[in-house]
Amino acid sequence: MTASTPIAESNAPKPIHTDDAGLIAGAITLPAPAGDLPGYRAHPASGGPFPLVLVIQEIFGVHEHIRDVVRRLAHRGYYALAPDLFVRQGDPSHLHTVDEFRALAGRVPDRQVLSDLDASVAFAQASGKADVRKVAAVGFCWGGRITWLYAAHNPALKAAVAWYGRLTGDRTEAQPRHPIDVAGALQVPVLGLYAGQDQGIPLPTVTALQEALRAASEAGSAPGAAHSEIQVYPDVPHAFYADYRPSYRPEAAADAWQRQLDWLARHGVA
Repeated sequence: MTASTPIAESNAPKPIHTDDAGLIAGAITLPAPAGDLPGYRAHPASGGPFPLVLVIQEIFGVHEHIRDVVRRLAHRGYYALAPDLFVRQGDPSHLHTVDEFRALAGRVPDRQVLSDLDASVAFAQASGKADVRKVAAVGFCWGGRITWLYAAHNPALKAAVAWYGRLTGDRTEAQPRHPIDVAGALQVPVLGLYAGQDQGIPLPTVTALQEALRAASEAGSAPGAAHSEIQVYPDVPHAFYADYRPSYRPEAAADAWQRQLDWLARHGVA
């Protein structure tokens, strides 16, 4: 698994720590078509099966903040699982700069990621502790972009939540499509949580996605588009939920987290 903190920042707040009391939590290895895949999962220690939430990592990998998010969801009654989606191309724990993380992420093919997420659902189902009739995906930053793609890929999802993921950009062999390209293929409703002061995801791209969702809804071409929603927090920066970074904004983070929980419950993942 990857490092406890991806980049040391002297002015970062003290990260929130969620304990694993009452949970089964820890590292796992799951089988996938391209070979075994490491990950981290947590769920309540008794009862089940539990609704399944796939937690899709930031660009920094499955580091301690992502593992903490997994435990937070488990304490809410979910089987939460974060697969390490970069492992085939490299180990983020050995990287030190944002440029290095971006270079690694750029080598990871979307088709591989979607396949590994499918394998994660199968692993959770085989555990006997996950109810795969109630599956959602939530993703942060790099994972926010992937969340939109997975919502177009897997019709078995009930809902998805994308936290400030990139919506468009260069199209490469590894990353041929972006969220704005799949609005017309959404199979499930997505809640998008975005920051008004995000320098990497300009508001005009958020508006363009909203227009693409509206067009898909009117055309009737995507069952998820009509029920997707975008929430913009106008005064916060990118990564406002990342409590280990100076970008953390507690009030917006708490509101967005509750919106996420309400969204999952509204769409039958509870």
